[in-house]
Amino acid sequence: MSSSIILTNQRFSHWYEHTPMSENEKYQICVTPVPQYIAEQSDPASERYVFAYTITLENTGTVATQLVSRHWFITDGNANVQEVRGLGVVGEQPWLRPGERYEYTSGCQLDTPVGVMHGSYQMVAEDGTAFEAEIPAFTLAMPRVLH
Repeated sequence: MSSSIILTNQRFSHWYEHTPMSENEKYQICVTPVPQYIAEQSDPASERYVFAYTITLENTGTVATQLVSRHWFITDGNANVQEVRGLGVVGEQPWLRPGERYEYTSGCQLDTPVGVMHGSYQMVAEDGTAFEAEIPAFTLAMPRVLH
């Protein structure tokens, strides 16, 4: 990805806080997405816009947890929504002990130069508790398209 154009330096973070309130600190995952526009794989004349995104997950809770599956909503500039579900991420279902981080890079293709992604990861803690870690909404945009 060294030849990629970095769309933005914006970083978004979200901590999922499991309820009830007394359990908050046990099940916390910080999700930080960083999007990139991939110019060399895109072809605006053919309405092909390719984006990569790097996601960092950090277990800020007190219990080891495993990422089991993902659920994404990808919306292009024409308000067309693609819903994606699947096991794990990039072929893995990583375990995160308290304080550990996991990072991966994936991508998507849009028919418009601008879009938005958001979703959630379905997690299971070592004590058997299932919870979701929210993926905050982030913008996918070709450089110089948004003001």
